Amino acid sequence: MAGAWPGTAIGALRYVFGAIGLGIILFVREGSGGFAFPRLRWQVLRGFSVALSAMSLFSAVHLMPIGEATAISFTSPMITAILAAVILSEPMRRETWIATIVAFSGVLAILRPNLALLGPVAFLPVIAATGMALLMVANRKVAGTGTALSMQFNVAVIGAVFLCIGTIIGHFSGVHFFEVPALPFSVLVKCAIIAVTASLAHAFIYIATTKAGPAAIAPMTYVQLLMAGSFGWLLFGERPDIVSAAGALVIVGAGLYLWRSGKSPSEPAMTD
Repeated sequence: MAGAWPGTAIGALRYVFGAIGLGIILFVREGSGGFAFPRLRWQVLRGFSVALSAMSLFSAVHLMPIGEATAISFTSPMITAILAAVILSEPMRRETWIATIVAFSGVLAILRPNLALLGPVAFLPVIAATGMALLMVANRKVAGTGTALSMQFNVAVIGAVFLCIGTIIGHFSGVHFFEVPALPFSVLVKCAIIAVTASLAHAFIYIATTKAGPAAIAPMTYVQLLMAGSFGWLLFGERPDIVSAAGALVIVGAGLYLWRSGKSPSEPAMTD
């Protein structure tokens, strides 16, 4: 969809579709009682966080190779651990500092060519990672206040509001990259597909973060990095150079180290 519609508008349409679909399902399953917003301030933070992440990452993949943008966004586990310490008062372990320093060395390796080519916009995936980290922390604060379905509707509808506001501001900003032209039918269909698949993914993430700490869950999503790199290579011919590939491996290694260090002695070790 790059070049057909801006990332801000794609994100907004995706979340509008998601909010409508989730709202219908929520009404059928739980009735009007499901439309509650417990701990409203944290719900607003959840919506803002997902909007920030969506706008940043959707815009980033229009400008950068998809695999590299995704790799940088996977600093989220380290940022999550830091925010969990600051916001949730979870202990900040030595392993967290080690993983964070190592991961951001990988980020610098990937940013090397993109920063020279794109300038500060190359940091968009870092902003996306911060948004996702905030979402995971906020998920923890609202855990147990509603069903997984109602929580997903809440984040989708609030996120859609923030994304629509951002899209309008971008359109009238005078920046060509954010101008919103007429909606192509192909974009409409693709956004609907994204709404379904991403809403399912967010539901699984929410359920996971209510069962365990956010810093423990975040590294489990690294399969996305492998898929993004593979699709970027196969569909768009985006082949990372050796340094960028090494940077991605460093980020993954740091995330897995952080996850492994957080396992209790009674938990089984990760095996093939």
